[in-house]
Amino acid sequence: MEKARLRAFQREQATAKTCMVSSFATDFLEIRAKEPSVHVLVIPGNPGIVAFYKDFVEELYENLGGQASITERGRLFSLHEQIDHKVDFIEQEFQHSEQSLVLVGHSIGAYICLEIFKRLQKKVKLCVGLYPFLTLNKKSMKQSAIGYIARSSLLSKGVSSFVSFIGSLQASVTMGIVRRLLGPSWSVTAVEATCGHLLWYHTMRNVLFMAMTEFTKLSEEPDWNFISAKQDQIAFLFGVDDHWGPLAHLEEISKRAPGVALSVETEGHTHGYCCTEAGSFWAADYVANLIKTKF
Repeated sequence: MEKARLRAFQREQATAKTCMVSSFATDFLEIRAKEPSVHVLVIPGNPGIVAFYKDFVEELYENLGGQASITERGRLFSLHEQIDHKVDFIEQEFQHSEQSLVLVGHSIGAYICLEIFKRLQKKVKLCVGLYPFLTLNKKSMKQSAIGYIARSSLLSKGVSSFVSFIGSLQASVTMGIVRRLLGPSWSVTAVEATCGHLLWYHTMRNVLFMAMTEFTKLSEEPDWNFISAKQDQIAFLFGVDDHWGPLAHLEEISKRAPGVALSVETEGHTHGYCCTEAGSFWAADYVANLIKTKF
């Protein structure tokens, strides 16, 4: 832990920024290299809050030796709107860039990266999915429960009201509740992101709304034709016990598109890797090695 804290103190800091894209204010984290050879765009999972990925973004920059600019951005709305908005963001922010673009998506962000890749095939050189959520897991009771809540307006309002109530308490009380619920392994960055960005009524309503649209779309099969056609430019990292991306999905990918770079994380991290320092550092090292191998 002391080593993790020391590295966090010494490394380059990601800067929070806001820009207008398609008439919407868009928040993102960014570290700009002086002379980048590649630009890495990180697409978060739902709830799409960039602050959760600060440790990951900063460590990835360090692992790439400051040779890559890294941008992490998020915005809440439906799954389709997420994809459209991210394409608009890339076309606006990188239209004059000559650097290769690497997409790194976490959870549903991996699915979004594939959809962006389809539309910007000349721009994207590598697509990486971390603990990917690409299709529904019909055996998952957790997914069934979340889907049931997300489809119910009454339940969504109830959950959102309860979450916003916790967020409305005195800051120290809210922090204590969050730490107790999430456990000691969560990083300071993740706890602060939860307290400062997630515990709002409209944020939670939108998280559940996007979940509903995700579950509707991902009831379909992945686009195997596209994945197979671009298999040498795609990599996925799966977890050992991850109901969002079970190993059965890895096996299916290996059969349909054997050229995809597939890995299984066995270090004991979870789907929410970005919520711990150890998980953030490990995932950043994995992505950095992929990029170094590719470029």
